[in-house]
Amino acid sequence: MAETGVMEIADVREAIEWQAQHAEQAFAPCTARVIRAELAILDTDTATGRRMTHWHGLSLADALPLRVAGGLHWLYLAGEDRRLEPVYAGLLTDQNAIDAIVADMAVRFDARLLAWLDGPPQTNEAGRSAGIMAGLLWLSQRLGPRFELNEIGASAGVNTMMGRYFYDLGGVTAGPSLSRMKIVPEWRGPPPPHAKVEIVAVRGCDVAPVDLTDPDEALRLKAYVWADARERMARLDTAIAMAERVPPELVQMDAADFVREMLAAPQEAGVTRALFHTVMWQYLPAETQQAITAMMEEAGARATLERPLAWLALETNRQTFRHELRVRYWPGGEEAAHLAEAHPHGAWVEWFGK
Repeated sequence: MAETGVMEIADVREAIEWQAQHAEQAFAPCTARVIRAELAILDTDTATGRRMTHWHGLSLADALPLRVAGGLHWLYLAGEDRRLEPVYAGLLTDQNAIDAIVADMAVRFDARLLAWLDGPPQTNEAGRSAGIMAGLLWLSQRLGPRFELNEIGASAGVNTMMGRYFYDLGGVTAGPSLSRMKIVPEWRGPPPPHAKVEIVAVRGCDVAPVDLTDPDEALRLKAYVWADARERMARLDTAIAMAERVPPELVQMDAADFVREMLAAPQEAGVTRALFHTVMWQYLPAETQQAITAMMEEAGARATLERPLAWLALETNRQTFRHELRVRYWPGGEEAAHLAEAHPHGAWVEWFGK
């Protein structure tokens, strides 16, 4: 199927198959087999299967296959059912055998899996912050090095902690060199600018924030990490350990309300107020997207060189399904600059910015 319009897929079987193929293309064949086995759940006499079959909305835009995949992975990580262990390890590849395991798990753990359909995946990937840091380096040359960061859809705040990470972005480094978190994506294209970035304040919001210091909540977050992605799991474990020492500053709040509060707060002179988010915009209602855009543009019209405003977004292009880094800033850059494209989990960044 052409990439254009994939988010409009409503048929659950088509959505599962598309998501499985996407996982294969993202070098996650083990997860792809588990996702494809969700088709077998549809044929079970379970509440989970019935709710999936009669899903109201766009199955792919709602990340329905990934909600179920998260629940199945959680059953394994929590030790409730270890039968998928050889599947996640790549030792069992027979799709019929995997289908049988997943179907039986749906029957045995129907109530547990049903609950995973209630909300979208909480994916929090430190690797995505590589694009945001590159964007800050680019902005630093235009607005100055000092930033106040504000993240919407922060989930557990893994990227809200980005000021504590070390980055090597095509040979350009940023952040504390002794950090336990090393973000070193494969860099494609020219390097970002050599510049200074100083994060003077940072906070985030989410409608359902995850507490990394709570073992149960941390395990749920890990369940959404694809089993093939061992480096991602290692980064998440590192973020959890860092949060135990100094937790990120998160508030439970609607994204539009958070932006409104952010823009109303006093702004320090010589500091760029920056809104940022990664792979979450698609989950916001259209009216919330419109409200945030209007507020940022209105505030941008009032921005000055002494108190600039910036907006960095690493989000999915709904037509191409590529993850694009776009940056707007005020005064002087009202149109979004398309600076980079990136792997959805931060494995690589292709830089276009000058």
